[in-house]
Amino acid sequence: QVRLVESGGGLVQVGGSLRLSCEGSGINFKIATMDWYRQAPGNQRELVATITSGGGTNYADSVQGRFTISRDNAKSTVYLQMNSLIPEDTGVYYCHVLSTYGVNYWGKGTLVTVSS
Repeated sequence: QVRLVESGGGLVQVGGSLRLSCEGSGINFKIATMDWYRQAPGNQRELVATITSGGGTNYADSVQGRFTISRDNAKSTVYLQMNSLIPEDTGVYYCHVLSTYGVNYWGKGTLVTVSS
């Protein structure tokens, strides 16, 4: 049974920082490409950042240079360090993995609120 559990969300002021964590279980974490998505109220879910098993990363243009995705395979955990936060970063952040069988798995999400 695949399980993704996010943590680290909260309320932060503009310009502040947060670090999100996502612990995975039930998957071969070492070979998994992991993603962070977010969904703002009234908007579609959007891809924020991706990290491959080899450590390659990719970011949405809107977060490039402010967010950093990383992983710790020993802890089966992927992180999202978010700096210089702006109100537009507000939303629910979800951890995602596409299994080797082509099944999408999502965490329940963690809420990030950036106040001005």
